Amino acid sequence: IKATNIKLNQSLRNFIQRKISKLENFFQTKPAKSFVEIGKTTHHHKKGPFFRAECQITVPGKKTIRAEVERKDLRLAIVEVKDELQLQLKQYKNKFIAKTKRRQRQLKKELHLSPGAKFYHKERIKEEGI
Repeated sequence: IKATNIKLNQSLRNFIQRKISKLENFFQTKPAKSFVEIGKTTHHHKKGPFFRAECQITVPGKKTIRAEVERKDLRLAIVEVKDELQLQLKQYKNKFIAKTKRRQRQLKKELHLSPGAKFYHKERIKEEGI
């Protein structure tokens, strides 16, 4: 967690860790790594979105998912970054699962024998055993 132009107190640090730790455990196989940067964009503005929250998460497969939000309230910006990242992670996970299932279907199709290669059993001739 990196703070730019603001003081990072313990309550804010705990708030960020609570929100982002849920996203890190999105994939059960390997935990994701996250980097969070919060800060003020300017010192002199009194109105407008001047708090910024940015988060990058590296998921298994070496893909980096990133979100950045500017809002009037810092905690609101952190929550919106979490929501945006959660949406992106769900899309990535669904895409990953779809690719895996597609590959499994393809392998199953390749393993099936062609109809011409089936082993047909002839019936036994009755007089054969006499």
